[in-house]
Amino acid sequence: MCRRAVSPLVGITILVPLVAFIFRFYHKPLFPNQRLFTVEELALYNGTDVGKPILLGILGSVFDVTKGKSHYGGGGGYHHFSGRDASRAFVSGNFTGDGLTDSLHGLSSTEVKSVVEWRDFYFRTYIFVGKLVGRYYDSQGNATKYLKGVEAKAARGAQLLEKQKKEEAKQPSCNSRWSQGEGGEVWCEDGFPRLVQRPLEIALTGKMSKRCACFREEQLDQPGLEVYAGCEYLAQTCRV
Repeated sequence: MCRRAVSPLVGITILVPLVAFIFRFYHKPLFPNQRLFTVEELALYNGTDVGKPILLGILGSVFDVTKGKSHYGGGGGYHHFSGRDASRAFVSGNFTGDGLTDSLHGLSSTEVKSVVEWRDFYFRTYIFVGKLVGRYYDSQGNATKYLKGVEAKAARGAQLLEKQKKEEAKQPSCNSRWSQGEGGEVWCEDGFPRLVQRPLEIALTGKMSKRCACFREEQLDQPGLEVYAGCEYLAQTCRV
């Protein structure tokens, strides 16, 4: 009697779905379907209970940061972010009291842009597990007007920053260096250093600042150019 040879592929075809079934049966995700959290629920995952994962929120998105428990766990340098949405603190540096809030009210467009970039960092680096119901997401998990406004403001900040870079590229920046022993200095290899207002800075940061740019001699009569204190009018190097 002849025996028909059985292809190894048949065994593989049976084995793969069997393994998948076993994996699905025994491996139950802790946060299936990216669940919705309340503020009170999120607070339970603040790193103080070693039996629970460590979660944090930023702009209403919740991430599992347990793999960074040396930073986000008790005593860690970023523990103040755990178990809450402290979006504002990512740019304010205020890690106490009212500083640990998810409100971005009053922040400039570049500061809001920075918070959005921090959220993008967490999407790239950690596991997204859900959304926090409140300022940024409603009870159905839909983005609120506040979140849409934040993202629009961040986009405007990015556009203004790019515009400022292009404008400033037309007028070369000064070279600069600083050392603890000698202090700082600025210099131009072609031209003369002048302080000049950044025209878009108010829209970007909410305040005005200046930068050092190099101007040719025939440009020095432009309004708004400021000679460094103690520096000669045609000096190419100035102490600061």
